[in-house]
Amino acid sequence: MEPSHKDAETAAAAAAAADPRAASSSSGVVVQVREKKGPLRAAIPYMPFPVAVICLFLNTFVPGLGTFVSAFAVLCGARTDLPDRHVCCVFWLNIAAALIQTLTAIVMVGWIMSIFWGMDMVILAISQGYKEQGIPQQL
Repeated sequence: MEPSHKDAETAAAAAAAADPRAASSSSGVVVQVREKKGPLRAAIPYMPFPVAVICLFLNTFVPGLGTFVSAFAVLCGARTDLPDRHVCCVFWLNIAAALIQTLTAIVMVGWIMSIFWGMDMVILAISQGYKEQGIPQQL
């Protein structure tokens, strides 16, 4: 006794309901991912692209220097992901991140952190540019 086509569809639907990863891409499921950032990471300012590249360059060769410069971008009105915090608090969070990067650069942790911090600055600058131009992001 061979299963009919309808039984196969019902079995596939039951399997998809049991395991959502097994569902086909045409099922119409929309998944939204939102990254939760800590206070230091959320304090990275959205800067213009050239300034972010300069901060990345500075962070690559002198750990913490680009992060220190970015702290002053906050005082100049750069937006961050901490809108409920005061500007001075966000400024000091960036200064703290710069100090952590500088002090731990001796054991290479701060240097690596500094480079990743600079890369995050560039990524945020690019995403801000897309938002300003109204271009949808494809990541």
